[in-house]
Amino acid sequence: MALNTNKTLKKYYSISEVADQFGVAESVLRYWEKEFPQVIAPRKSGRNVRQYTVEDIAQIRIVYNLLKVRGMKIAAARQAIAGNRQGATDLSELLDRLQAVRSELVSIRQELGEL
Repeated sequence: MALNTNKTLKKYYSISEVADQFGVAESVLRYWEKEFPQVIAPRKSGRNVRQYTVEDIAQIRIVYNLLKVRGMKIAAARQAIAGNRQGATDLSELLDRLQAVRSELVSIRQELGEL
């Protein structure tokens, strides 16, 4: 059986993989888990090892965008999620799309500069 390198087929991700994905320390994810228990609740194995699903990572992305991208304080982010969770989710998705568009435009500019 061949090794499947497609990461999207993975069911659970470790805390180090998720931390690398967001560019934060593992301790930051643990802290966010304490501060936002209604949002971030990873599965824990028998040995108390955190296992994150794709849905958990989507929730972490919401918190990440509020805290790191928009620069909100913890209390303000908690209120934003509690008051308008769908709006926070939509904002997170919008920011992801805008970053993808920006990177595409930068690559196009680089290609045009090479001509």
